[in-house]
Amino acid sequence: MGDPKLPKKKYRTPSHPWQKGRIEQEKELLKEYGLKNKREIWKITSRLKNFHEKAKTLIASRSTQAEKERIQMMRKLASYGIVEESAALDNVLGLTVREFMDRRLQTLLVKLGMANSMKQARHFIVHRHIMVGEHVVTSPSYLVTKSEGALIRFNPKSELAKPDHPVRGVAAAVPEPAEGEQ
Repeated sequence: MGDPKLPKKKYRTPSHPWQKGRIEQEKELLKEYGLKNKREIWKITSRLKNFHEKAKTLIASRSTQAEKERIQMMRKLASYGIVEESAALDNVLGLTVREFMDRRLQTLLVKLGMANSMKQARHFIVHRHIMVGEHVVTSPSYLVTKSEGALIRFNPKSELAKPDHPVRGVAAAVPEPAEGEQ
């Protein structure tokens, strides 16, 4: 069972420490998504592997319980906006790490224009400036569901909630040149 004070590890490390191709892919993901360390990649990879393994067992099984589990898994993935609920289990086997990374709160802040860079988005989240619904979220790796996507906003108690805050308006404050000016 384990000690309740010691949390269970939520990721699996790579099987071999020195694989050039994997290391280069991880470096690229670190830069593109503004991640703190490779452990964040490994957590998403482990979650993806769990979905792959579950899909493989459900494809092979034909019981009514397997059908219920298939529906539950597809609903869960559909709630994140990763696949459609009516998609086949084969689509789950084709999922990549990038599809999960695109649903992280940190990435969505940049896509929504609430932050100018991945590092700034991470800073906003960790320093309690961002809310999802009615809850302050302090984890940049929080996976946002489709229904929560419209509920992302600045914390009203934060200084960033003011629309005229200088950090917020950097991207929007650049005036567009008028026709004839350049």
